[in-house]
Amino acid sequence: MVSRRALMLAAGALASSRTSAQTQYPNVFPRPLNFPRDHGAHPDYRTEWWYMTGWLDGPGAPIGFQITFFRTRTTIDPAIPSAFAAKQLVIAHAAIADPARGALLHDERIARTGFGAASASTEDTDVLLDRWRLVRSLQSGAYRGIVAARGFTLELDARPTQPLLLQGEAGYSRKGPLATQASYYYSQPQLAVRARVTQDGKSEERAGQGWLDHEWSSTLLADDATGWDWIGMNLDDGSALTAFSIRSRQSGSAPLHAYASLRPRGGNVQTFGPHEVRFSTLTDWTSPRTRATWPVSREVRIGDRTFTTQPLMDDQELDSRTSTGAVYWEGASRLLESGKPVGRGYLEMTGYVAPIRL
Repeated sequence: MVSRRALMLAAGALASSRTSAQTQYPNVFPRPLNFPRDHGAHPDYRTEWWYMTGWLDGPGAPIGFQITFFRTRTTIDPAIPSAFAAKQLVIAHAAIADPARGALLHDERIARTGFGAASASTEDTDVLLDRWRLVRSLQSGAYRGIVAARGFTLELDARPTQPLLLQGEAGYSRKGPLATQASYYYSQPQLAVRARVTQDGKSEERAGQGWLDHEWSSTLLADDATGWDWIGMNLDDGSALTAFSIRSRQSGSAPLHAYASLRPRGGNVQTFGPHEVRFSTLTDWTSPRTRATWPVSREVRIGDRTFTTQPLMDDQELDSRTSTGAVYWEGASRLLESGKPVGRGYLEMTGYVAPIRL
């Protein structure tokens, strides 16, 4: 649950501070990404996120996990010297998908940067919010995450086993018909994860595979976009599969944009354009809370290959309307091809309750 105090502080600062009449955010354009600098935050841009998902095995049945840190630049005048002005906000989500529970165990936080409560380093990945943190080691490239959440604690170490995967055109990722409707986007697939998961006072050591996405943008979606469908899948043969489709508000119309990438272990990235990527529905599930109908099992056609997704459990809905303003389906899912399991990862869907606005 979002801290009431954090919401009140953020809302009070927003209400009491001057806002810039014409806030200027930089556009996204093709440029080389620069590491380790681009692992860090980009505070001039409107929105940014570090999104880590994965599957953890044993003891017992596998479970899924998700940790996301968002940074957003508000419209408050950056020239205001007051430390109380909420010029930057940090938002965080975390969830455990455990079939034994049948629904997500999740929590969220929000705070303005400053006062030691929230920060996002510009030098490398190091995002802090209260007792939640995600930090990257410059020496090893490993990510260390800790989430002390309501109802659970997740501590993890995620180590790269493959090079970074630059999405789109060397990290410039189109999201719509206009060149400015884009993000800078890279992934770190096939992470080797070791974790300690604590639920109901009981701790377990688990290990598995993870995936990290880092994106930042100022104008991510077209005005008539309603949401997106996205998969990030670690294949059993070491390949990494990414695909997304940006849906239009006009029912039945073609996606505003679609994209996929497939990188074999040790091989070159193959990318697929809008006409080579298609998401379709296999199985629906209706949420008893939001009444939204989510297509929780998908057929994903990429080039001449057809994959299907199978959820770890149907109820993986995450209602974050009190923080990001959106309802997501963040789903640990198996990947099948010709009916045979070939990988695991996450399916994310937005815009099925209301059109998403970031």
